[in-house]
Order: sequence, then C-alpha cells, then structure tokens
Amino acid sequence: MVILLGSIADDYTGASDLANTLTKNGLRTVQTVGIPDPSLALPDVDAVVVSLKIRSVPASDAVTAAASAERWLRQRGAGHVLYKICSTFDSTDAGNIGPVTEALSEAAGGGGVLVTPAFPETGRTVYLGHLFVGGQPLNESPLKDHPLNPMHDANLVRVLTRQSRNVVGLIDLTTIAAGPGAVKARLDSFRTAGITAVIADAIFERDLETLGEVALETPVSTGASGLGLGLARALVRSGRISSGGATTADAIRPVGGLSAIVAGSCSKATLRQLDIAERSMPVLRLDPEQLLAGPDEIAAAISWAGDRISAGPVVIAASAAPETVSRLQSLYGREASGHAIETATSIITAELVERGVRRLVVAGGETSGAAVDRLAIPAFLIGPEIAPGVPVLRTVGNAQGDMLLALKSGNFGGEDFFAAALAMMH
Repeated sequence: MVILLGSIADDYTGASDLANTLTKNGLRTVQTVGIPDPSLALPDVDAVVVSLKIRSVPASDAVTAAASAERWLRQRGAGHVLYKICSTFDSTDAGNIGPVTEALSEAAGGGGVLVTPAFPETGRTVYLGHLFVGGQPLNESPLKDHPLNPMHDANLVRVLTRQSRNVVGLIDLTTIAAGPGAVKARLDSFRTAGITAVIADAIFERDLETLGEVALETPVSTGASGLGLGLARALVRSGRISSGGATTADAIRPVGGLSAIVAGSCSKATLRQLDIAERSMPVLRLDPEQLLAGPDEIAAAISWAGDRISAGPVVIAASAAPETVSRLQSLYGREASGHAIETATSIITAELVERGVRRLVVAGGETSGAAVDRLAIPAFLIGPEIAPGVPVLRTVGNAQGDMLLALKSGNFGGEDFFAAALAMMH
C-alpha cells in the first residue's frame, strides 16, 4: 500500500473528523489508532490518518509521538503529512501546536509550514490571523472555556508565537485571494527569512482549495479538517487518485448486537443533546464527584445499564455543567479530575461492549480516546457522515469482532445527534 496523503491527528475525534472530510472529497481513507502493528492488514487506500492523543500531553511527549508517526507515514510513501489540530486551536503557551509543527518541519528538511484551523463549514474562519467561531472572535465565543485548554486569545500569530522557537508569519486574505502563485511566493519569502510556521487566513472554501494546492507541494502542513479538504481536492485534481479499494458502503454493513451512548463532553452542544436523548431513551447522569471518590459509581452505572440495555439503547453521561467542572478542577486539580472521569467512562464502555454492545456512540474527544484505547481497537474504515465532522466508523482488526462507532467532538452535531447516529448504524 502506497499512501498519497498522511496525517497525524492530535486526538481521536479530530482524526474521525478529518477522515470524514477526506472521504467526502474523494480519498479512500482509513483511520488508525496509533501506529498500526505490522500484522494489521490495512485496506487499499489513498490516505491514512494516524490517531494520537497528544493535544494535552507534555510538548516533548507530543513531539516524540508525532515524529514516530511521521516516519511510519513517510516509509509508506506519504509525500505530504498534515498535522491535524483542533479547529479552535486548543493549546497552551507550552504547546503543542508550535513544537510539533517545528519538529515535523525539521524532520522533513525544513521550510515554511502553512497553518490554519479554518473550516467554514463548521463556522471556523481566520481573518488577519484572528480565529472566529460562528462570526465571534474565539475569545468571545462559547468555546473559549475548554476544560483542558481554555482559549482566551483569538490572535493566532500571537498564540503560536508564545509556543514556538521561531518567529511566526501571516499570509493574509488579500494574498490568498490572488491565487496559489501569490501564496507560494509569500511562503517562499518566509522560508528564506528562516520562518517556519505561517498562519494563513481563510474565509471561504475556495481559500482552503488555494491553500491545499500550495501545501501539497510542501512536505508538511498544520491545520483542521478544512485544510484536509483543500489537500484532498488538490490531490483529486492532480489525477493521482485511483478508483476501487475501501468504500463507505463497506463501512456501513450491518452488525448485530446492542446499542449504547457514553458521553463525557461538557460542551453546551452535548448537554443539549443529552436533554433531547432523554425524551426517547433512558439516560443515567453520573455524579462526577462520586467518580472521583471511588469505584462505586462505576459499578452502579454498569448495573443500571445491565437492567435496561436488552430493551434498547441506553445513555450513560459523565457530562456536567461548566460551573461543576470548574469546582471539581479547583478541588482535585484539572489533570486529576479529567483523568478520573476519562478512566471511569472507558471502564463503563468496555463493560458495555463485554455485555454485547456493538453499536457505540462516544461524545467528547478525551472520552473517545480513553474508550478506544480501553477497547484496543486498531483501526477504522470511514463510513457515511452522520453530522458535519462525524462519520460512522467500522472497526478493522478488532478483537471483539465488527463494531460500528461514532466518535463525536463535544461541540459537533445537532440536537438529535444521538438518535440520528444510532439510526445510521442499523
């Protein structure tokens, strides 16, 4: 298998989002969970998205993991590697976007790296280096208070500079509107000046197509799924994409078994989705503080599900309102409280699968990562889209047999997302 496009995703839901975008735009895509074991037989595809959990780990660990994934992708023919980040640029002043971007550039021989989290389809745009969410500056939007990586500065040049060794450049919308030639010339001038990371404006899909065409001629880029859209369309236009191989139809073939939903996201969107789900299916809302206190809450949740799951889908949620999250973080620490909840939801998820669940929806990036790791799923085929950024996933090489999953970033999906996702998995 020769890969035309490689990607390293900083979390699992973001990987699914990107894999969905690449598939929709003409690339046969598989998502792996970490670097695959050599014994895993992957289907014939154009693009591979390697899912890592490096958004909130120490920068040195993120760099090491990303570098290993980059080597694996290059060894399989990837001429371009996209470092897939969150469309809200979730990071701290210590990283990890800057350190990983610079490390990948150095590994590929240096040069300028286009960086943009823009994805107009989901309301993320960049203008004069500032990130907007649904028309609001990031620092004024509801997404500013992420529980792990709060984002209170919309100026991406400033944000990335604080976590990078080198100066950060900007390619503004006027230059991008002038076309690929103008963008390439500007990127070349930055490279000559020794500047590695360059924030790029993007308001419309045509801006992403321009950026994708230029980025494809370089070894590395950094961005959200919008940049993946541009890269995929550039590859299709190049004529290098062949037909055949894995398709979305392969991923949606029915599986037997039971259905369940596990939610750990505390986003406003997920909290509303839980309220709507409660109208049509049983929902158990866990007490996050009890999860931190010991195993009793986990055991009670498993017992509760065992009494109900044979009659239809169940929902188990560790999601909580922002004020509750803040209080727990102040009492137990941000890292400790987050780890305890992720561990608890992953144990519950594994127990549900042990009891016959084969159609599973997980809400929240960290929650999804913990659940997939606990289940030891090695890879996914990409199925049809449930909502923008969220496809149906079919396991590849899974010890528990075939399963269908949806890994949902907290902010994604409409109010009826949970019911819609389960309906697509039948």
